[in-house]
Amino acid sequence: MFDGLKDKLGSFREDVEETAEEKADAADADAADTDAVDGHDDPPAAEQPAADVTDAGGPASAATAESAADAGPEPDDDGDAADTDGDATAEREPLAAEEAAAALREDDDGESGPGRLKRAAAFATGKVIIEADDLEDPLWNLEMALLESDVEMNVAEEILDTIREKMIGETRAQVETTGELVETALHDALYEVISVGQFDFDARIAEADKPVTIVFTGVNGVGKTTSIAKLSRYFEDRGLDVVMANGDTYRAGANEQIREHADALGTKLISHEQGGDPAAVLYDAVEYAEANDVDVVLGDTAGRLHTSNDLMAQLEKIDRVVDPDMTLFVDEAVAGQDAVERAKQFNDAAEIDGTVLTKADADSSGGAAISIAYVTGRPILFLGVGQGYDDVERFDPERLVEQLVGGDA
Repeated sequence: MFDGLKDKLGSFREDVEETAEEKADAADADAADTDAVDGHDDPPAAEQPAADVTDAGGPASAATAESAADAGPEPDDDGDAADTDGDATAEREPLAAEEAAAALREDDDGESGPGRLKRAAAFATGKVIIEADDLEDPLWNLEMALLESDVEMNVAEEILDTIREKMIGETRAQVETTGELVETALHDALYEVISVGQFDFDARIAEADKPVTIVFTGVNGVGKTTSIAKLSRYFEDRGLDVVMANGDTYRAGANEQIREHADALGTKLISHEQGGDPAAVLYDAVEYAEANDVDVVLGDTAGRLHTSNDLMAQLEKIDRVVDPDMTLFVDEAVAGQDAVERAKQFNDAAEIDGTVLTKADADSSGGAAISIAYVTGRPILFLGVGQGYDDVERFDPERLVEQLVGGDA
């Protein structure tokens, strides 16, 4: 699931690691060259010309004695060692100090403050610092990869902005490897957009007054009715009684389709004749649930586009008559940008509470899963991952992010 997107995120990580390694190698090479130059600045002590040596009573000896007298008392051994060490240190000024000074001087635009100091400190300690220029090409490649994976443009920009915020100005010494820094930045950036609006679905159902009424909406052919059947099994596995309601009263064969699922699951179904009032069907289902202590009502509706005024009016009537606890939007993960746009349009026309993405197991790009929550402000709640009634799973943002940037969590 989403393997294509995972590969593209891995390529971004490799690009940044390669850039950082090239920068580190260049810094090491500069340091080695300067050390070599420093080593030839002064001739070795053995090559220094020796002082003239004469008899103790000769003129040179007298001059030496006179000079020593003028210089004052001879320092002790410790003093001599300290002076010698100081001179040696001064002669071996490290390249890093020069680079630090250069880092503070290099900005002609008057930049000052912590950013310059941090950069200078990084040079002085021989660390590699990640700057905006280092990320320019990798981020461009990542942006193209995200857009190619059907990630919505505003979502892609938000991801890139978070990565910049997390990485620019960081040094490799603050983490074990550049790869770990990239992984953390990607994790945080993805989690922020994927986890929008998340809530504990099971807890909300458990705490709500019964019956809980959930209405499903979306366009035709994306798996609404099958998703209702899967969630019927999901609730029954958790000890809740369910009744289905067929509010798709216009499509030929809709009654037969949902009845086939109800019979296979042993679930009660409320339906009317084709062409009936969808709001009346759902109202009858709620009345049945109240009379028979049923916990959950799952209501199907006709597939519709947000531009279909008659069908949108039906949703408004259902809201007035039934007042559902949740309205869930259903679409295919493989629809990518189309699913994202439809989710936005449905949410604008008739506010949704969450999304069910079908065929997630067949989606390599992951664009819809990454984008829908951020665009609508409403969470993805379930993923359809197969054909069986048990092939539905709660959407877990943390688990998905770990799969994309870490391992197969």
